[in-house]
Amino acid sequence: MKIKKNKRTALIIGVTGQDGSLLADFLIKKNYKVIGLKRRSSTFNTERIDHLYTGNQIPNSFEPYYGDLTDSTNLIRIIKSTKPDEIYNLGAQSHVHTSFETPEYTANTDALGTLRVLEAIRILNLNNKTKFYQASTSEIFGNSKAPQNEKTAFKPESPYGTAKLYGYWITKNYRKAYSMFACNGILFNHEGPRRGETFVTRKITRAVAEIYLNKRKNFFLGNLDAKRDWGYAKDYVESMWLMLQQKKPDDYVIATGKSCSVRQFVEKSFKIIGIDIGWRGKGLNEIGYNKATQNLLVKIDKDYFRPNEVHDLRGDPKKAKKILKWTPKTSLDQMVKEMVLHDIEKLSKISKR
Repeated sequence: MKIKKNKRTALIIGVTGQDGSLLADFLIKKNYKVIGLKRRSSTFNTERIDHLYTGNQIPNSFEPYYGDLTDSTNLIRIIKSTKPDEIYNLGAQSHVHTSFETPEYTANTDALGTLRVLEAIRILNLNNKTKFYQASTSEIFGNSKAPQNEKTAFKPESPYGTAKLYGYWITKNYRKAYSMFACNGILFNHEGPRRGETFVTRKITRAVAEIYLNKRKNFFLGNLDAKRDWGYAKDYVESMWLMLQQKKPDDYVIATGKSCSVRQFVEKSFKIIGIDIGWRGKGLNEIGYNKATQNLLVKIDKDYFRPNEVHDLRGDPKKAKKILKWTPKTSLDQMVKEMVLHDIEKLSKISKR
């Protein structure tokens, strides 16, 4: 069999995460050679990309490197040796609640980490070769009035949002100062089966799966009334690639344009396993219960509330639809169903071991 040569090389920083692994799959299908940057860990952290090692992919399509956004020397070495056509900076300390406990680390990784990558491109004189994608976030908007678009005021309410806002502005700055092809993707919440289990959507679907399999009776949540614009991660990684295929670099909001509360996400998840959940009580004393059996399903824990709450994030993706020709393909109900069924299947396999 004649092996088709890779047309372009892409460096994905944070390849072991949800977005990084999905983007790697997407780019390999487009005949890219993917260079994946992953952090060294004493425990296995490559589950999402293990299939890229099995030989089922195009030969020589994936090459992993150890690295970290806090290590500028290594970043320069890797970028110098690989000379990628595209760099996708998806690495971050991305947990909002955790950022209040580790603000310095969050700033060092999410803010200065972005600067280190941009500086590597500049120092190595790759301005005219390497295109750069920065993973921004809807958290930079904070409590600005919804819907939020590219012109909405930034009001971050967490160390994470604040660090990401620095990453956003330094990307724009380097684009202007050094004529870099550098884009910010302001992605609103995007989920799926590969989402980390400490994020609220996956925490919910996994707990619902455990209740369905009689592995637990109930679980704890924080702010049930927080609203988020939840999209499907697999749809969103395409938008990252599309930004770097345009004639001019720019910044784009990527969202569904619809918001859903945590409470509604819980209701949709339980509906998949045939449970109609009801609510009673207020504040920290509110509970969710099975209407048919009266069994307690959801309790509130004050420790899951953020010091600064963001109440309503809902994006306006008109610009992306017009210029990138990008639209979300998967509905929220479809995504929730896929996540719950995935967790049921995964937990069932674990039980059989």
